[in-house]
Order: sequence, then C-alpha cells, then structure tokens
Amino acid sequence: MKFINPKTDYGFKKIFGSDNSQDILISFLNAIVYQGQPTIKSLEIIDPYAPGRISALKTTYFDVKAKLNNGQNVLIEMQAFNVPAFTKRIVYNAAKAYANQLRIGEEYPEVRPLISVAVMDFNLFELSQTVISQFIFKEKQQLFDYPEYPFELVFVELPKFNKTLEELETVADKWLYFLRKTPDLEVVPEKMATVPEIDKAFAIANRINLSVEELEDLEKREQFVREQKGSIEFSRAEGRAEGIQTGQLILVQRQLRRRFGEIPVETLDRLEQLSSDDLIALGDVIFDFSSLADLVAWLETR
Repeated sequence: MKFINPKTDYGFKKIFGSDNSQDILISFLNAIVYQGQPTIKSLEIIDPYAPGRISALKTTYFDVKAKLNNGQNVLIEMQAFNVPAFTKRIVYNAAKAYANQLRIGEEYPEVRPLISVAVMDFNLFELSQTVISQFIFKEKQQLFDYPEYPFELVFVELPKFNKTLEELETVADKWLYFLRKTPDLEVVPEKMATVPEIDKAFAIANRINLSVEELEDLEKREQFVREQKGSIEFSRAEGRAEGIQTGQLILVQRQLRRRFGEIPVETLDRLEQLSSDDLIALGDVIFDFSSLADLVAWLETR
C-alpha cells in the first residue's frame, strides 16, 4: 500500500476534514488538545473537503474548521514550512475568527471560546523540547485563568516527536506517529490499527482510494511543498535577510511560467511587490488559474 502525505494541506484536509471524518477529528482533537480525555462528543466539519477544490485549501489559512458540541469553534492548520510572521498570523486569525462570531444585533454572551491548532513540520519554540504546547490567557503574577478566556492556541511541532513504533503508548503518540510516518509506511501497523479512528484515517489516506483527479491535485501540492522548502533552505544557506522572500518569488515565477509561458513585465513587477504571505497564498491558488487573466484579477485583490 501507498499512503498520501498528511503533512500537506491537501492530504491533511482530506483525512481530517472530509464529510465522513468526524470521528477521526474527534479522536485527534481529544488526544492532542485534551490529553486523551473524551471531552469532545460530537462536532460539525465546516466546509468539508471536496475533490477538485485545490484553490480553496489555503484561502483562509485554515485546513479544517469545525464546530464542537459545546458551541466552540476549532481551527486547524497544517503548516509544512516556517514563514515570516507565522506566530503573528496564528494570533491574528484566531482573534479575527473569535470576533467574527457575533452577528449584527447579537450580544457578547453569544461569543464562545475558540481553539486554534497549528500542526507544524518544523520547530517553532527552540527553547522547548515539548511536542505539544498550549497557550491560554492567565494572570501574569498569580497565573490564574482569565474568565472564559477568548481563545486557546495549540502548537504541535512534529520534528520533536521521535518515538519509535514500539514506544507508542497513548492515542496522542499514535496520531503524532501517523502524521510523521504515514508516507513511509507500506502497511498499517497492527499497533496503530487498534485505534479504530486511526485505522479509518489510513483507509482514507490509501492512494488506491483516490480518483485520478485527486492524485493529480495531490502531486501538484506535494511538488509545490518540496520546491518551497528547497527555496527557503537555499535562501537561508545564502544568509540573506531577504532571501526567503526572494526564494518564494522565484518559485512562484517558475510555477507561472510552467502554466502560461512568458509572463508580461508589468505582471512580474506586480509580483515583486507582494509580501511573503501573499506569495505563499498565490502559490496555493496558481493551480486553479486557467489563464493569465485569472492571475491579474487575483493581483487586483491584494
């Protein structure tokens, strides 16, 4: 068997955000956020995965969004590489989603706490060796919780998880192993299959169950991630402060030329004015453009 990579936004959303992935997502969140306690009983996946919608996977930076049985919203992002202002972006999007719960005429009691989960294929907190870090509002000196704190930030640093298959103990261990090792596996390990939701996740991740269209989209995303990582690593090796953004620009230009041939000079000038975050967002939607006119229209929105 061959399995898709859950560390791409495409693979992550298919496994954890499909129409029939509720039990998978409940198991994952209870393990990662609630230390294995069955806190979440049910949830609704918002805007579930659908084949052929590759351009929509990163328009809001959230790969999976769900509403829990207690009314809370949870936002989950799979991030393959570190980007400038990543921590600020996480807080900004969580705060925006928290504030946007209120519609016109509604009162503040209607606002529910929000959980933001960032699963990362890189190390973010260099001073800590903890795989899962959770941040909440606390009083600075006495460290008691803020009443009904607005949102909780959960960070999962996959490179820090180094347990072997034989060392797995908790359901959280098994989900972390699933995220790190699935692309390298050829069979479902018996130890992993004892958790029904993980066994089901392997079935969804099995490439044999994907359509031709899904496989093509997946390959495009995996190729983009490989090239993006390569450009970032090259730029860092060059030791230039502006190198990461330069590498992103070069990658986007290369992808556009592959699709449309030569790019007009005025369009290239517009690309050079984009921020690092905008370049990443553009890289995520390039594959859905059918012509250069789509690119120009997208640039008008930035």
